[in-house]
Amino acid sequence: MKRRSKEPNFIVFITDQHRADHLGCYGNNIVQTPNIDNLAKAGTKFEKFFVSCPICMPNRATFMTGRMPSLHGVRQNGISLSFEEVTFTQLMRNAGYRTALIGKSHLQGMSATAVEVGLPLHDPKKKQPSFDLSEARRRRWSDGEYQQELKPTWNKDPFFEPKTPFYGFDHLSLAIGHSDRVWGHYSRWLAERHPDPESIRGPNNALPATRDIKAPQAWRTAIPEELYPTTFIAEESISFIKDQAKNHPNSPFMLQCSFGDPHHPFTPPGKYFDMYDPADVPLPDAYNHPEDKWPPHLAAILAERDAGLSNKSGQRAFGATEEEVREAIALNYGSITMIDDAIGQVICTLSDLGLDDNTVIIFTTDHGDFMGDHQLLLKGALHYQGLIRVPCILSDPNDSSAPGICSGLSGTIDLAGTILEIAGIQSFNGIQSKSLVDIAHGLEARTGLIIEENQRRGYMGLKDNFKARTLLSGDWRLTLYSDTDWGEIYNLKEDPNEFHNLWNDLKYASIRSMLLEQMLREIMDGSEMSPVATTHGP
Repeated sequence: MKRRSKEPNFIVFITDQHRADHLGCYGNNIVQTPNIDNLAKAGTKFEKFFVSCPICMPNRATFMTGRMPSLHGVRQNGISLSFEEVTFTQLMRNAGYRTALIGKSHLQGMSATAVEVGLPLHDPKKKQPSFDLSEARRRRWSDGEYQQELKPTWNKDPFFEPKTPFYGFDHLSLAIGHSDRVWGHYSRWLAERHPDPESIRGPNNALPATRDIKAPQAWRTAIPEELYPTTFIAEESISFIKDQAKNHPNSPFMLQCSFGDPHHPFTPPGKYFDMYDPADVPLPDAYNHPEDKWPPHLAAILAERDAGLSNKSGQRAFGATEEEVREAIALNYGSITMIDDAIGQVICTLSDLGLDDNTVIIFTTDHGDFMGDHQLLLKGALHYQGLIRVPCILSDPNDSSAPGICSGLSGTIDLAGTILEIAGIQSFNGIQSKSLVDIAHGLEARTGLIIEENQRRGYMGLKDNFKARTLLSGDWRLTLYSDTDWGEIYNLKEDPNEFHNLWNDLKYASIRSMLLEQMLREIMDGSEMSPVATTHGP
């Protein structure tokens, strides 16, 4: 890597709920993603890149902090990232970077619905502690600081603005939520361009579809392409870059361009809705797999489908029919191609302004989607590859020797430290990142990677507040669930579809023991290292 003449700029493109293999550069020959593919050609594509947790908020907090959910505290959706946690953008801002977050944040809860399940038990016969002593940490999330992404907050005050710096971001232009039901700054932008925005949002205002829609949570949105959230995010990103070039040419910038799609509901607008024909979508191999071979948690979900009891209107995985899967994938492709077009516009602006030769570009997502794998749609606490393996592309114009493909183990946890390293900024004590640059160049390696899961609501035959831990090591994936006498072991090289669970196979007993020991060692290595002791021991 050659010496830089000045501090590099950064653009991090993040999508939501996006499988690695739903990109052309990751081997998909149907979905059209030429701009993202070009990023991969110009940089490094990470083939074994995994989340820290396959849910939005925990993994987004890991991206911002370079720390595991068990350390940064965002164990599940609905727990906001504490402002006491240090983020890499705070360090960049401290070093003179202009920082901007445009699009989806999801560092704080987006739903105002009260929690009803998985709550701690209280004995009414005992004296109850005061509110500030009722949790292990005094810091609480009920003082308004952690309600800045809630829809009622924005609806109550038409001039509401989140307090900045917001986790290290000085400039905010938020599009909170998914599909055509997004709020935040986007709602104001939409209201300036349409006389009655609510008349074009949601399934009740949907346009007539050209076909019978089979996929749950899917409709032909009445919002046209030019008013859709993806367009807003692209336009706001372009405006920030233009302002940067005109008014702050001597200051480096860090821009997070964060799209709420292709997360369900599936509502690609305009031409993108019919861009892909469900009939052209091949079914995942799971639909040809013998039904008596499923592990218990998966069997429980599919049994709900077969009994007509699936909840297809929520957020968790459900058993899907062949028609539902084909349609969902086709609509998912449409949303992805629209995002790719938007990314192309942003990159074109960067080039037109002469900023491309000093701007590091990263593309990734927060987690995947089953999209028919194991006959499932959406996401859940089943750590199959379609959910936990995500795309990551790092394109640095200053690193001409970067390999085109990296097969080393890496993950979302490595992004914060990598950005700080490229920027020449010392990271903070307690960060758990390794350098993606060093991993790509073979100078550093991960022997294993842990994925954490802490679910509040029990399902799949598991109790409330169940937990799961996964180890990825070499060709192996091992997963343990709390309160069960079974687990999962898959040889990903020989069984990439994860159809053959080897947990109870005596031929792999030694492998099981080895992986369990390695999992424990990885968990120990990932234990808290902050703060540093302030006094010497006895």
